[in-house]
Amino acid sequence: MNIALWIAAIVLAALYLGAGGMKLVTPREKLLENPNMGWTADFSAAAIKGIGAIEIVGAIGLILPWALDIARVLTPLAAAGLVIVQIGAIIVHARRKETKALPMNVVLLVLAAFVAVGRFAG
Repeated sequence: MNIALWIAAIVLAALYLGAGGMKLVTPREKLLENPNMGWTADFSAAAIKGIGAIEIVGAIGLILPWALDIARVLTPLAAAGLVIVQIGAIIVHARRKETKALPMNVVLLVLAAFVAVGRFAG
């Protein structure tokens, strides 16, 4: 089970580092040009950067506390936080009828929930 939790956490961390980093460094106007980022029209540049920062902090929290054996409770808390991020993403995409994004959001939510529950239990 530990191996499965590590794999899930590493996959999630890589995805969230990439997505969060893109939101942090790419100007809102450039994000609006991307057809997969239509939701950014509903958010300010600061909010988009905030979401990106939350995703990066969550990604770091998935790995470092457990790997370094320091404040291990932060890993399941980070995973639970990313579950909340995905619930928000699902709501935004559903309201905007952006159904293509929903399967990936559900997969990320399930993986984050798996890590949260598994690490809280471990």
